[in-house]
This record gives sequence, structure tokens and C-alpha cells, in this order.
Amino acid sequence: MTPTERRVQTLLRRAGPARSRELVAAGITRSQLSRMVAAGQLVRVGRGLYAMPGYQSGEHGALVTVAKRAPGVLFCLLSALRFHELTTQAPFEVWIAIGNKEHPPRLDYPPLRTVRFSDAALTAGVETHPVDGTKVRVTSVAKTVADCFKFRNKIGLDVALEALREARRAKKASAEELWRYAKINRVANVMRPYLEAVA
Repeated sequence: MTPTERRVQTLLRRAGPARSRELVAAGITRSQLSRMVAAGQLVRVGRGLYAMPGYQSGEHGALVTVAKRAPGVLFCLLSALRFHELTTQAPFEVWIAIGNKEHPPRLDYPPLRTVRFSDAALTAGVETHPVDGTKVRVTSVAKTVADCFKFRNKIGLDVALEALREARRAKKASAEELWRYAKINRVANVMRPYLEAVA
């Protein structure tokens, strides 16, 4: 194995899957990349995304794939609910938030569901978590619950209510936090009776 190939494998062991441009920046040529895949030293886990053989993406593998291909993307709604363990549903699409004038990323896999947020809603309640060596931006628990009420016509009021009950039951969000994001999302009047019922 060449020193370059060793360097690539060290990078992948430490940081999880890597984009081809990251590997090229580490000193490997695209032809070496192809040879390593053909030799079984690397596996292609998505378009332009490579990992060590035997790589098993965790529960949030789809989020890692999207975050690698579209850095800075914000995961929201059903994907955020799943990330925070507030739902038993496993969405087949990855839900992302973008600004009102932004273009959604184009990925062949996994399927994306894009929701447009105002500037205030796009910056409030954003957390960054390390997942498989990748930084993943996701809405906080309280912000996710408020988002569910704002987009209840897309995801269903039953999902929003389940998220609210579970967030309060598991003590993952205080009533004050929920109220704050309800105001930012302009759904305070919608959420008030439900918040009072689970307080």
C-alpha cells in the first residue's frame, strides 16, 4: 500500500465517509481512487462519497450522507424528530430546511423533502451534533416541536401532538422553550391549548 493510500485510509477511519474532493485534497488522484475501489480498499457509499470497506452507517447514516454532499444543510421536522428520538416513525425522505430564496440541493440519494423557512426560523434553535465524524446541523427539540405545529398541514397534527407530548414527558424541552419557538414561528395561538394541556 502506498503512503497516499495509507493517508486516505487514516482519514476515513478518523472522519467516516469522505467526499471525493476531500480525498483529492488529501493527495489522492481520481484514478487512484478508482483503483482503490476496484481493489476493495474503498467502497462507494453514494455519489462522490467513499468509505472504508465494511463501513456501517449508524441510524443517522442518511443525514451524514446529505451533510457530506450538501454541507451546512439544516435537518428539520420528521428527520429532526427521529434524530431527537421523539417519534417512532422512520421517514423515508430526509427533511431539510432552506431559506425562502435558496435553491434546494440536488442529490440522487437519499430522497429529500425541502421546507422553506423564514430567516428568523432558519437561524433560531439550530444545534450542531457530531455523527460518524461529520457535523450535522439539526433543529433543537423545542424548535422542532414548534416547526411541527407550523407545518402541521404537511406532516399531520397527530405527529405534532405526539412530538409535543414526548418532548414534555421525556423532559427534553421546557414549556418556556416551546413557547419561545412558538412565537418565532407565529404558532403561539395554535400551540397554546396543547401546551396548557401537557404542562
